[in-house]
Amino acid sequence: MVPMRGQGYQEASAATVSVYDRRGRRRGTVYLGQMPQKHQATLTEDLTALVQAVLTQWSGPLPRLVYVTDKGQAQDNYYRRVLRRMKHPQNPKKRLAWEWVLDFFHVCSYVSKLRDALFGDGGRRWFERMRRWLRDRDQGVAHILRSATQHRNRRQLTKQARREFGKAYRYLRKHSRWMADARYRRLGLPVGSGVTEAACKTVFTQRFKRAGMRWHRDSGQVIVDLRVLHLSGIWGEVVRRDLQSRPLPEPVAKASPRRLEKKIFKKAA
Repeated sequence: MVPMRGQGYQEASAATVSVYDRRGRRRGTVYLGQMPQKHQATLTEDLTALVQAVLTQWSGPLPRLVYVTDKGQAQDNYYRRVLRRMKHPQNPKKRLAWEWVLDFFHVCSYVSKLRDALFGDGGRRWFERMRRWLRDRDQGVAHILRSATQHRNRRQLTKQARREFGKAYRYLRKHSRWMADARYRRLGLPVGSGVTEAACKTVFTQRFKRAGMRWHRDSGQVIVDLRVLHLSGIWGEVVRRDLQSRPLPEPVAKASPRRLEKKIFKKAA
């Protein structure tokens, strides 16, 4: 949330593209950011262009493609309208296969809602066990829901608790296909969106939310663009290319001291 001049706080957006090795170690990240904008149209275009550019220049076997997000309307729309339909840049007849992963900690927040509904202020040990099941067990979500249902049947819950339990239970059951964390970890895939969450802090919070700051979209976007170049580690390369694209200055003949002196006297007179 960025403080905008005369418009209060509005939601900016960030995205990252990272490359991991076979051991699951992150080798590099490119950052993108966009000042508040309806439907995140510009960020969508930039992210799509970046992904396609990376895959176009990729040599060797196609890497495993993973889309790690929280669950939200913008993230859903981007997957369904863009990623799922994206063709291989080097083979337009072939569609790319994406693995969609829901952020582990986002899922844990719904497990926490089950705990609150069942145990109130207690249930810490149950919650920690469910976190391990989610992370380490195949079909971990199914085991969590089974355990939660057993506790639900043995307890008398308030109307509010039943409502909150039902919301969390339905969410986990509906989206369980994107919560196979045990399999993701065996494949060396990331299970958390921490890189992108950190981008929200480093791109926006640290720079845009200092005391008394208010921003316009256009001027703020200039700062965002400069920050993502620095964070992505390509500042030097971009500056070099920018300088090479500029026309060279034309040399100007140096005026003789006598001519310069006459010109000064004439101007003074």
